[in-house]
Amino acid sequence: MLCVVEQLGIVDYAAGLALQHERVAQRKAGAIPDTLLLLQHPRVFTFGRNAHRQHLLVSPEFLKSRGAQLFETDRGGDVTYHGPGQIVGYPILDLTQHSRDIAWFMRSLEEVFIRVAADYGFEAGRVAGATGVWIGNEKLVAMGVHISRWVTSHGFAFNVNTDLRYFEWIVPCGLRDRGVTSLKKLLGRPVDLTEASKRVIEHFGSVFGMEMEPPRAAVSSTAVHV
Repeated sequence: MLCVVEQLGIVDYAAGLALQHERVAQRKAGAIPDTLLLLQHPRVFTFGRNAHRQHLLVSPEFLKSRGAQLFETDRGGDVTYHGPGQIVGYPILDLTQHSRDIAWFMRSLEEVFIRVAADYGFEAGRVAGATGVWIGNEKLVAMGVHISRWVTSHGFAFNVNTDLRYFEWIVPCGLRDRGVTSLKKLLGRPVDLTEASKRVIEHFGSVFGMEMEPPRAAVSSTAVHV
């Protein structure tokens, strides 16, 4: 089974959301194969469907004054942060071609990053009742998805070189007793994003049993780089 990879660089959140909608419609119509969008967003905070507004610890006006955006989305989960140095992935998969099982999909996404973390020498794992990938008490990868007619959207946020100070303005994923980490923090040095993306792509293909088409830069007219 084929999965096309689109590596898009830095894309505004609204433009990335529009591109997801476009790719989901195309996948539902059978016009494209499964697709993995990999990108970064400028500083933005997003609320999931189950978000509690009190988990944003500052005002929207404060965020705007600091150059950050705020969006409400249809993904699962609470509030989270996206920014430069973070690999964001949006898998557009037709689960009827894999397994009509959302739990299987989420556990498979987690497995991808458990393997990626192992490549960098870290033992990552899962926490019962808290979706994502953890190293100790700190989250390395946040996840929140949307499923429509068994086609997936939204996905994961992998902290590679992310500036973790921005997480101080929220209760990440609504979990007050846990922290957030990054590969940069764990290793004590910046990590090459191209290399990290390569490892994500390789393990994604292995876990989901797909042939990953060589990465290509292909931004829809609805998705504009910033």
